[in-house]
Amino acid sequence: MKQKHLDCVMPAAGLSSRMGDWKLMLPYRQHTILDESIENALHFCSRVIVVAGHRHEELVKHCCRHDNVLVVINPHYQQGMFSSIQVGVEHVESEHFFICHGDMPCVPADIYQQVWALKGRCTVFPGTLNKPGHPVLLPKNMIDIIKNAPITSKMKPLIMAHTVKYLGLKCDEIYLDIDTPDAYQSLIKTQQS
Repeated sequence: MKQKHLDCVMPAAGLSSRMGDWKLMLPYRQHTILDESIENALHFCSRVIVVAGHRHEELVKHCCRHDNVLVVINPHYQQGMFSSIQVGVEHVESEHFFICHGDMPCVPADIYQQVWALKGRCTVFPGTLNKPGHPVLLPKNMIDIIKNAPITSKMKPLIMAHTVKYLGLKCDEIYLDIDTPDAYQSLIKTQQS
């Protein structure tokens, strides 16, 4: 069941250097990888905060077709993923919020719902300690911790310094990001079968 007031921060700022092409705009289903990631999140969340960087003008123009999507620009995107998360959390308005990457088009809404069921004062991952997966659900009190950390920080150690729960789902979709040409070809083959 869709939540009335729940944000999802979606980093989409990278250079796609391992792909050799701009992965977010690669065709998938009737639209793009990013569109599918956004729509999956919006089946459960009320708003997606897309963090753009590389080719941000195109991303802003492209995302205006989506209802309930806010595109924010990370001017420091070349500093890495954490800098995009820092920019994204500045705009979170809900008591809890998800983070799911723009290149994860296979995460279904029911995964969001299952993670949401464990919400509380701690961070919730869908996977395990060794393989946490996405989407990750964070309480609002993590926002200041993320904002005040150095831009060179990594998200995982920051989260692990606080209480964390793991759902332990056995589900490939929570790990499937489309980073390489091989991953993209596998995704397309799965769609066709």
